[in-house]
Amino acid sequence: MTAQLLTGSAEPATDRTVVGENLSLPLFRTLSGVLAGHPYLKVVVDRAENTWHLLDTAAHPFHVDYVATRVLGMDLSALDADLDAFNASVYMDPGRRFLLGVLSLHADGEADGRERSFLVLETTEADTMHGELLEFFYDFVRTRVDARLPLLLKPANHGQEEELAAISELRVPRILSHELFGSRTRTPLNPGEATGRLRYFRTHDEYTAYLAAESGLGWADIVAMPCLPDDVPRVAGFVNTAPITPLSHTNVLASGWGIPNAIVRDLEQLVEKDGLDGAWVRYRVREEEISLERLDHEPALRAPAWHQQRIRLEPPLLADAPVLSLHRLRSADRDRYGTKAANLGELHHVLDSRTADLTAYYGRPRPPREDLYGHLAARLGLGSPSSAELRSGAADFVARTVGAPVGVALPFALQQHFLASSPALQQGIGKLKMALELDATDVLDSLCLQLQHLIRHSPVPESVTRQINQAFSAPAGPHGRLVVRSSSNAEDLPGFSAAGVYDSVTTVHGTGELLEAVRQVWASLLSPRSVRLRHQVGISLDDTYMGVIIQEYVPADLGGVLVTCDPTRREDFRNVYLNCSPGSPEQVVDGSVLPQQYLYNTVEGGGRTVALGSWGAGLAAATRARLADLALTGRLLQSHFSAPDVDRPLDIEWLMTDRGDFRLVQIRPYAL
Repeated sequence: MTAQLLTGSAEPATDRTVVGENLSLPLFRTLSGVLAGHPYLKVVVDRAENTWHLLDTAAHPFHVDYVATRVLGMDLSALDADLDAFNASVYMDPGRRFLLGVLSLHADGEADGRERSFLVLETTEADTMHGELLEFFYDFVRTRVDARLPLLLKPANHGQEEELAAISELRVPRILSHELFGSRTRTPLNPGEATGRLRYFRTHDEYTAYLAAESGLGWADIVAMPCLPDDVPRVAGFVNTAPITPLSHTNVLASGWGIPNAIVRDLEQLVEKDGLDGAWVRYRVREEEISLERLDHEPALRAPAWHQQRIRLEPPLLADAPVLSLHRLRSADRDRYGTKAANLGELHHVLDSRTADLTAYYGRPRPPREDLYGHLAARLGLGSPSSAELRSGAADFVARTVGAPVGVALPFALQQHFLASSPALQQGIGKLKMALELDATDVLDSLCLQLQHLIRHSPVPESVTRQINQAFSAPAGPHGRLVVRSSSNAEDLPGFSAAGVYDSVTTVHGTGELLEAVRQVWASLLSPRSVRLRHQVGISLDDTYMGVIIQEYVPADLGGVLVTCDPTRREDFRNVYLNCSPGSPEQVVDGSVLPQQYLYNTVEGGGRTVALGSWGAGLAAATRARLADLALTGRLLQSHFSAPDVDRPLDIEWLMTDRGDFRLVQIRPYAL
């Protein structure tokens, strides 16, 4: 085998790409770049020439560009004009000439405490190599890599996992994605940078003791603890020292607030080594690097921009409005029933009418492609449809895949009638407004707690009680249980997501419990945390109202949350990120369990497991295939609910019923 160093007048002198040479560790380090904290190297196996190309990562960031221009002699403009067909020839053709992959270098610990280096070989996530081709690819690379370096094959998607299942692990040693990355020391959750004082709490008790003893946490603090509580105040940054999902309430808040957040499992060692607890630090979270750098002096910091932020709400309609079934609402009704209720009503309309254009996301240019309509048609199994046929097919697919919850919405007017019925409540609200106007933050919490107590225990006027009790002809539903959710006008706003800020009650039985649950949801509008957070961004108490959603409880075998993006790679237009666990979606967002995490490609297709969470095994292949349909449905709904900016992702809570049907129980913008 002859080695060739690719140089010459037509190529930049810095291109160190090598053809045909065996790979040693020094050569790997010469050619590699860094991705997600690990050195990596792109490789191209040419089956026709029985050789391989080790690409200089800095000179050749894309496999297909290299193959087309350097090996096949194509012009880039010709490649761009037929990119999807070319991609299919190198990623999906079972008899393909080229095998494209990545080698990454990793290390793990041995019993004697030393680190052992090993290489991992994988394809791109859209690659559909069958088992025989995966076996050939592994063997080809294994014979050309330093024998002292262990080599493991990592299947890039669920299809490859199933193909490898028929091949002995002795024949093709492998490692799954969640096994490789599930124990990573540092994992980005929300990218960003902050300078602040690190406050490290080893336990939740330490955190609560600090809040009780000190004046609280400030905007210049960076809070670090195993798992941050949902009621953490707005600060400069978050650090989790234990695994958590990017779709937790606290990370949705971090995203909405634009602050860095990451999992740093070795923080204890960093704190002890560099004396970081209580020190001023510069905190950076990027896909390829997470760092905490101690500063030798207190920096001159200015208050963050949100201190001067003023969010103005559209005036709500407080005239008497009826209790309405969710299917009778539309998105414009948010000024009477709140955002969540209006979005669920709009979902009913989309599913029932099938007239909405759910293809707009795929019509957006993604250079060099003019649109992705062909990919959508392939996902829907439609061949080469007309524009009208594609729209109809998308609408039918969504209506077949998911349903909207049965329930009713209580308007803002009912809350206002209740509050106006009690002089004590009116007096308490007046005191709270005065404290907010004077910025008397020292008395806010006590005033809010007093008001919440009054709301929960004040009698509800008979006219209001009658409307609530008549909301369901059979109030407990067939399962003897209801779910009561908040629906405020002060949430899901640009710069203010309010994820996890207002209450929902998921175990309600009978008329008495229903009234208690409704009052609890009303009271959550005046919780100390919600009042403080709104006050920080200039949302006036006078402009803030709470509607209520009452839904029939639906037993769930599986529940979770999906967002129509990859939260840690915002430039990724292909993937939908999905979390799930047995039971209700609340377990995912409240952090009571560590969910299973999946990524589904809604362009080329396919999915992969990111983490198994608190479970030792993944879902069955048939269930994962159903989740792929759910992910595509979320992407299609994004076209409607995010219009006109169809690139703005959605946050969807869902459940799979005991009959295997999907039900969407909440749909809102994802805070980015």
